[in-house]
Amino acid sequence: MNDLKAFFGPMKPSFLILTPACVLLGLGTAAWTSSQPVNLGYFFLVLVGATCAHISVNAFNEYEDFKSGLDLVTQRTPFSGGSGALPRRPDMAGTAFVTAWVTLVVFALIGVYFVSVRGIGLLPLGVTGLVIVVAYTNRVTRRPLLCLVIPGLGFGPLMVMGTDFVLTGNYSFTAFYASLVPFFLVNNLLLLNQFPDREADRSVGRKHLLIVAGKRKSAGVYIVMLILAYVVIGLGVYIRQMPPASLIAFLTAALAVPVIRGVWKQAENLEALLPYLGMNVAINILTPVLIAAGMLI
Repeated sequence: MNDLKAFFGPMKPSFLILTPACVLLGLGTAAWTSSQPVNLGYFFLVLVGATCAHISVNAFNEYEDFKSGLDLVTQRTPFSGGSGALPRRPDMAGTAFVTAWVTLVVFALIGVYFVSVRGIGLLPLGVTGLVIVVAYTNRVTRRPLLCLVIPGLGFGPLMVMGTDFVLTGNYSFTAFYASLVPFFLVNNLLLLNQFPDREADRSVGRKHLLIVAGKRKSAGVYIVMLILAYVVIGLGVYIRQMPPASLIAFLTAALAVPVIRGVWKQAENLEALLPYLGMNVAINILTPVLIAAGMLI
């Protein structure tokens, strides 16, 4: 049992639920815009590829954080970047590194397959995804603006538009527009989750928004992006890029309103801030799922 925990720990299984939520949104846009039935076999293969990419970036992150010593100084919470698996089992570091590369190769092979059957137009999304997976920990986290927007780029435009392209064979403005919702939400997910890890991240040379701008300004950025996610939904229905049923996603505003108040009020109080990190995770998962449900109805 301990070996299984040490093997799966660097994959961060509890974080992986975000992937099917975003892939499901791509399925929703494809089903809503296409007159042809979607290929469910393609959908499940996309889900496998996207999950492998997520596992890969998680495992690379765990390995690099262990090697840099970051895991040893992190004040661990359920939302911390590191799982703590490798400090408990240093002998599994090599396994985590292999896991990162194996899942990256699987992601790449699935991408090559879809390029062969759907065309070279998919290539820019796939190559960008590969670069993000490999560069995230050592490169992106040291550039504040990139660190802020790359998570949302990966789970928003790349994942949603990539799924939609595989299922329809072409790009659509609807898929791009809908992908802006997870773009803003996932940027916020990583931003808010950095609050507990701020000083530990600083100690190993990371340089994200929270470090350079401080907690109060970062809380303001978080609030703006959260509001923008809901603006995209409402405007999307108004301009007919989303069906009216997608407004069901506004149900998560019941969580968003107290989160906005809590993040602004408790930005400097980590213990009081933690419950809002959990609510933020729920917003990230439920909102794209509800939009997709509205598109699939």
